[in-house]
Amino acid sequence: MRLYIIPTPVGNLEDITLRAIKVLGSVDLLLAEDTRKTGQLLQHLGIKAKMMSHHLFNEHKTIQSIVDKILAGATIGLVSDAGTPAISDPGFLLVRECIRNNITVECLPGPTAFVPALVNSGLPADRFCFEGFLPAKKGRKTRLEVLQEETRTMIFYESPHKLLRTLTDFSTVFGPERQACICRELSKIHEENVRGTLTELLTYYTEHTLKGEITLIVAGK
Repeated sequence: MRLYIIPTPVGNLEDITLRAIKVLGSVDLLLAEDTRKTGQLLQHLGIKAKMMSHHLFNEHKTIQSIVDKILAGATIGLVSDAGTPAISDPGFLLVRECIRNNITVECLPGPTAFVPALVNSGLPADRFCFEGFLPAKKGRKTRLEVLQEETRTMIFYESPHKLLRTLTDFSTVFGPERQACICRELSKIHEENVRGTLTELLTYYTEHTLKGEITLIVAGK
């Protein structure tokens, strides 16, 4: 009777722990952000598991039924499309509700995109702050103004079609000469880590087509 939080590979399917494989094959029910994507991983691992969708758009409605299942004796696992659930992915609300109901929550260690990106950047990694995705509209300006005085290395997630806007905003707020690194397609064949000033990165990605998942590392003040 517990909830397992199970990290899955951010790219390379070999980046999964032996323990994660064991737990994936033992749970009574596996909650997946995208059952099709998780199904591909399970097929690769030779695992059969009963799955149920649990994502940003339905998590508020399904939490109570999931908690009830666990209280009735079920062991349930939670995975996101990639990386560790609840890190810019669904999971926090379910974990909180399980804790409120005295249900054991066990988070397995495993892949998280921002850790290799931070180390790859060459920027200070002894102190950092994780910002995830910035607000698209409301609150964006206020959040950037707060970060203007941040001295720690900053970590952001961004989508390809919003990157140029974000780099432009960063250049305005942090200054065009602020050092940064863009990491994309981590652990995949076409992994790329581009380092330089915000101006240099903006120029580079204005001229180059950008695809794939992006982690953006920015030096602190």
